[in-house]
Amino acid sequence: MDASQPSGAEASAKVIDGKLVAQQIREEIAAEVSRMKDAIGAVPGLAVILVGDRKDSATYVRNKKKACEAAGINSFEVRLQEDSAEAEVLKHIAAFNDDPAVHGILVQLPLPKHMNEENVLNAVSIEKDVDGFHPLNIGRLAMRGRDPLFVPCTPKGCIELLRRSGVQISGKRAVVIGRSNIVGMPAALLLQREDATVTIVHSRTKNPEEIVKQADIVVSAVGQSNMVRGSWLKPGAVVIDVGINAVEVR
Repeated sequence: MDASQPSGAEASAKVIDGKLVAQQIREEIAAEVSRMKDAIGAVPGLAVILVGDRKDSATYVRNKKKACEAAGINSFEVRLQEDSAEAEVLKHIAAFNDDPAVHGILVQLPLPKHMNEENVLNAVSIEKDVDGFHPLNIGRLAMRGRDPLFVPCTPKGCIELLRRSGVQISGKRAVVIGRSNIVGMPAALLLQREDATVTIVHSRTKNPEEIVKQADIVVSAVGQSNMVRGSWLKPGAVVIDVGINAVEVR
């Protein structure tokens, strides 16, 4: 959302059409996969491992499968019970690591509490770590002059949305709300790579509204609905909300 100059007591906003941008990207990927198939007779393969029965995770996995089908990408899926042993997950990761038909591996997060997330994510081959969560990929992302093989998808999507919407990032003040390993921290690192001046706001930040008011770009990545108020935003600020929250409808 691009917040424009308030008029009177109300503020208007120009909404960035994320669905349109996503459709453009999907069409570009489908065309690239088609060219790849014509050139070498093969297409990429994406493997997804889902543990447990969380409805939100199941929805994400289902959407990933649909996106693969639409783009002509082969998809492989493993679903495990909530009480499955960590060793069972590691076994499937090892099999996908060795499978030449699989070029990317996604482990759907969060994992059940009895599993060590770090152990599981570290087991994914760095060459197939399309979520960009392997420590070597994150380390390269954090270092100037180094390029990760893969970048976490949601933060990368934020940058892509800004670019395709004509938003200048270089030299701008950016505030990232949230510091999770999945979105907040990598989003801040990517914005720094685009030469933005970045501040991270988190649960221990004092006077967050005063910090957000200075931002040209705001990326909200927290699991709390209605956290960022219109009064927090300066005229012309660009806001990307990547938090998904269930809201009770009355």
